[in-house]
Amino acid sequence: MSQSVQIKNALISVYYKDNLEPIIHELNRLGVNIYSTGGTETFIRNLGVNVIPVEDLTSYPSILGGRVKTLHPKVFGGILARRSFDGDKQQLEQYEIPEIDLVIVDLYPFEETVQSGAGAEDVIEKIDIGGISLIRAAAKNFKDVVIVASKDDYAGLENILKTQEGATTIDQRRSFAQKAFNISSNYDTHIFNYFNEAEPLPVFKQSIQTSQVLRYGENPHQKGTFYGNLDAMFNKLNGKELSYNNLVDVDAAVAIIDEFTEPTVAILKHTNACGVASRSFIKEAWIDALACDPVSAFGGVIIANAEIDAETATEIDKIFYEVLIAPAFTDEAVQILSGKKNRILLVRQPVELPVKHFKTLLNGVIEQDKDAVIEGPAQMTTVTEKAPTEAELKDLFFANKIVKHTKSNTIVFAKNNQLMASGVGQTSRVDALKQAVIKAQSFGFDLNGAVMASDAFFPFPDCAELAAEAGITAILQPGGSINDKLSVAMCNEKGLAMVTTGVRHFKH
Repeated sequence: MSQSVQIKNALISVYYKDNLEPIIHELNRLGVNIYSTGGTETFIRNLGVNVIPVEDLTSYPSILGGRVKTLHPKVFGGILARRSFDGDKQQLEQYEIPEIDLVIVDLYPFEETVQSGAGAEDVIEKIDIGGISLIRAAAKNFKDVVIVASKDDYAGLENILKTQEGATTIDQRRSFAQKAFNISSNYDTHIFNYFNEAEPLPVFKQSIQTSQVLRYGENPHQKGTFYGNLDAMFNKLNGKELSYNNLVDVDAAVAIIDEFTEPTVAILKHTNACGVASRSFIKEAWIDALACDPVSAFGGVIIANAEIDAETATEIDKIFYEVLIAPAFTDEAVQILSGKKNRILLVRQPVELPVKHFKTLLNGVIEQDKDAVIEGPAQMTTVTEKAPTEAELKDLFFANKIVKHTKSNTIVFAKNNQLMASGVGQTSRVDALKQAVIKAQSFGFDLNGAVMASDAFFPFPDCAELAAEAGITAILQPGGSINDKLSVAMCNEKGLAMVTTGVRHFKH
């Protein structure tokens, strides 16, 4: 296997020309023959550097509006020829094909064009053919060829040209090839997913190019990595790096706060809301959210859907928390909240979130649509003799938003747009209800006149009976049990209102 290859001939054809100039000058200094096409050829020539048009090599012009420029045996032969094979070398001599030792090529911006909302014709034209073929050919023949497929690698190549006088090692070429195949596979994945939207094939393909190594995973003995662009999602104003567990809680926080339009604060611990309140002003929302469960709030993740001002910041600053998220902070609020260096302050940016959720499971992956449904008063069907009041319907809607984002089995109590207590992640719905009652009582909440929401139906009337004993006056549940009539009868007996929504919100 060849260990060191001297670059003698280079093919350069790029869409983005940022930071390319130093490389051109280095290649020129080293006496490398440069072949190029179209705009790149003009760019090189304008730098005062000799460049050979690919048309001179192939004896064919660029045709079909630029769709075909480099797809020719004299180009691909020079890239794919195995230098250690006598037969390959003889054919290069026979057909007067130069050995191409360096290929610098990038790809048309397909993904960016799709994201821009361009029409189908523009998107299709951004499917690169020649570029992707050149990248794959050069990467395949990394024993003899250097492939640079991204402007992100220009600095590395420039350093090699300067310090190694145009010679490359096998490890360097393999590294460039690895990056090139990553680029080509990512490109093909996005093209496939674009075509797979209308009538999707039953396959799973995802490709994310940015990542961040985390301090560790859920526990210190586990490695963790986040794949995605956190900088696009958040502007961090203060604090340490987000941990694996921080990110899981932040994701849950973002999901629940997006259910609310009025000024709202939610406090989460281990992805479950331990405090939620909606008020006319964000400070009031914070005070009432904290009152739900000030013990669990310790070390939690806080999220607001309105600007944090100095007065609110002063109140929040009184407790220990891990992360605080808001769409904006006043300068005074940042100054107050930055007093402790490890507190993480995040300004949320308007980023579109995925509509599909997936995770590894057993020996594969499961995927589902995001639970984007939430039932308001218009979707609530009264099934009892007593109908809920207008105030109770509003509270049921509020409770339903919370129950949707709480671990099953779950029960949520709410009154006046405030979470009063919840029973989360229990193995029985009765246990969840009992847990919620104990929680509410421990923090001094009067459940008389409160409402209750459940993520799934009641298979027995016991929950309705216990809710009535606690002071609950209205219940929301999806319905669908063969014993619905027993729960309805219990509500009628106890004078409760019950509505069904027809939609279950399990969250495992």
